[in-house]
Amino acid sequence: MRTILITGPGGSGRTTVAAATALRAAREGTRTLVLSADRTDTLGAALGAGTGATPTRVTDHLTAWRPDAAAAFREDLTAFQERATSVLDLLGASRLDPEEVTPLPGAEELALLRAIRDAALSDTHDLLVVDLPPTPHALTLLSLPEELRRYLRRLLPAERQAARALRPVLGRLAGVPMPSEWLYETAARWDLELAAVEAVVADRNTVVRLVAEPGPAGADAVRTAALGLALRGLRTEALVANRVLPEDETGTWLAGLVAQQRKALAEWQEEYDDVRTVAHLGRDPRGADDLAALTVPGVNPDASPVEWPITDRIAQDGVLVWHVPLPGARRDELDLVRRGDELVVTTGQFRRIVALPSALRRCTVDGAALREGELRVRFAPDPDLWPRAR
Repeated sequence: MRTILITGPGGSGRTTVAAATALRAAREGTRTLVLSADRTDTLGAALGAGTGATPTRVTDHLTAWRPDAAAAFREDLTAFQERATSVLDLLGASRLDPEEVTPLPGAEELALLRAIRDAALSDTHDLLVVDLPPTPHALTLLSLPEELRRYLRRLLPAERQAARALRPVLGRLAGVPMPSEWLYETAARWDLELAAVEAVVADRNTVVRLVAEPGPAGADAVRTAALGLALRGLRTEALVANRVLPEDETGTWLAGLVAQQRKALAEWQEEYDDVRTVAHLGRDPRGADDLAALTVPGVNPDASPVEWPITDRIAQDGVLVWHVPLPGARRDELDLVRRGDELVVTTGQFRRIVALPSALRRCTVDGAALREGELRVRFAPDPDLWPRAR
């Protein structure tokens, strides 16, 4: 299944573009599911049909779904209380009734991630279109599975689970209670769920479409978004310039805005491989007819997936050079730290901790450079760790 993640600055019209993209694919015969976590149901307003907590059939080939974060949070909390019964009774804690529970911050994001996982595991659709939040929020959301899995591995390493039979003895020796069985089981379940979401995001059939209005503010937002997406290893398939005014408005009071848009479009077309324009309808699109009038990029479900590795390693002059695409990165905002078997890359407001491949773990960092939108890190084999030739 192909997955299209659609994001952009707030107010850029990304929900409308997501709805139009899904509707176009459905009209071409592709079984399509469009997902959104927007509690105000702007997706349903754009489609001209309300969406609910369960998948709603909009047309023969189009289904819309707005996950219910409150229901998912209540379900998770109830299950947690059941698994932790003995601990809660020991502490004398009273349980919360599902009816009195309201979602905590972050519940909507987790509900959307779970919906993405469920949709990817289902065989009822060929295309998944995800209406993500504004770009900064979307990048945080997309990084959540990787970061949470990293925390779980650090807090509850898998090797500790092998000593389950020894935990009572270790507890008496240490004088403190050891983690219970349910804690490890819960961590393992979370790790599997997060791994499934991470696999969807990292899949070579998953692409991102950036939506922005051409202009100074849009240009800055696109540059920042492209950098953040590249650091996450996500491939930007297309830049969608939304609400483009017609050129015949140059003789009206809109002439200044038209000139701004044309300048931004020219710069984008020089900098990005695929720039698509969506004309301004003169009104907010509502319903299938308005969405069909938008010239959003089409979707070819039979297209061959494009390999897009997070990094690319090549051997050169006896060292290993690790290539990390970072378009738009600046040297004065770039920081690189080797910490054990991990590499911490910081650029601007974004940071990512990347686990090094086994070959590079046996090397030392020999230098780094930023050239042509690409971070190149040189690794020299460590004589104490690298196999010696006989």
